[in-house]
Amino acid sequence: MKIVIIGGTGLIGSKTAAILRQSGHDVIAASPKSGVNTLTGEGLKECLAGAQVVIDLANSPSFEDEAVLRFFETSGRNLHAAEAEAGVRHHVALSIVGTDRTPENGYFRAKVAQEKLIEASGIPFTIIRSTQFLEFLGGIADSAAQGNTVRVSPGLFQPIAADDVAAFVAGIALEEPHNGIVEIAGPERAPFDEIVARYLKAAGDKREVVRDPQARYFGGIVEEKSLVPLGDARLGRIGFDEWFRLSRKA
Repeated sequence: MKIVIIGGTGLIGSKTAAILRQSGHDVIAASPKSGVNTLTGEGLKECLAGAQVVIDLANSPSFEDEAVLRFFETSGRNLHAAEAEAGVRHHVALSIVGTDRTPENGYFRAKVAQEKLIEASGIPFTIIRSTQFLEFLGGIADSAAQGNTVRVSPGLFQPIAADDVAAFVAGIALEEPHNGIVEIAGPERAPFDEIVARYLKAAGDKREVVRDPQARYFGGIVEEKSLVPLGDARLGRIGFDEWFRLSRKA
């Protein structure tokens, strides 16, 4: 089966491509560096010719509110048009758990817009909403830092390892289209501030984590269940301790 991964050279894309290739599929890892640009439409027609499945993992180079919205809307329209012409049978996109519950977050609003375009495209689809990646904990702590203090919400958090995300994406891409949303999350759920503190302690980082209900997460207030699945979700197998140990060896 020919499978095109848009954003196929990134963190999740490269892992997903490896899994699918090991299963014998013809995988094209598309990116601007390979001459495929969803924002301009360059190379899409040629790349998608004969593809049965497209996995969209593309991400905006800018996280500024207007720029990220423009990216996902323009990229989505170009990609769906090329998919329709190519006769793609399954569009898979990676989104975020809680996108529709944190409207103050500009990036989340852009992902909601992306999801709506997918649903209206007429192409069979599956949207995979994932919790935040364990690999992003360091960046999350840095974004919340004020000197030696890191202010984090006590809202619940359930981060997932990138290896688990890639395994889910690869597996779902081979399933029949759900024409709906599948949620994935890590195996451990705890208050956001406790998980960040656990990460900093394990990393030997002396900054103090302060529990702050008003602390914002990339612009949005985190309620108790803003960032975790509310219903059924597929849970990863890699917990924090195993992930941290493996990440130190990488």
